[in-house]
Amino acid sequence: MTDLKDFARLVARDHGLCVMSTLRPDLTIQSSLVNAGVLDHPVTGRPVVGLVARGQTQKLANLRARTTTVVRAGWEWVAVEGPVDLAGPDDRFGDMDAERIRLLLREIFTACGGTHDDWDTYDRVMAEERRTAVLVAPERVYG
Repeated sequence: MTDLKDFARLVARDHGLCVMSTLRPDLTIQSSLVNAGVLDHPVTGRPVVGLVARGQTQKLANLRARTTTVVRAGWEWVAVEGPVDLAGPDDRFGDMDAERIRLLLREIFTACGGTHDDWDTYDRVMAEERRTAVLVAPERVYG
């Protein structure tokens, strides 16, 4: 049975590169290349697929419903479908304050395999671009 551990294993093999698909208001599909990883949800503690999206974009607007995210490495692939929680400057989630969101963006970045030599610069750029944490709850996982 395929699960999020399989997704995480493939993330590590190809720099967290994934294709994320959302539904536009006109019912067509929008797909984007993103970096994603697996981490625990900051509120529920359950494993989720996490990624960071630029604020005030159509992609982010489409993500307010649900998404399918696919990771692949070689001929192996895993898809995760599910609803989305957003946490950012324009999408407050629960009682998460700006400091908790700043740290969550770092957690997602590292879950995607990222490293950084200057976290202050990373934080500044994330804030300037109004970056938002995207957390996908795995309702369906297959591959």
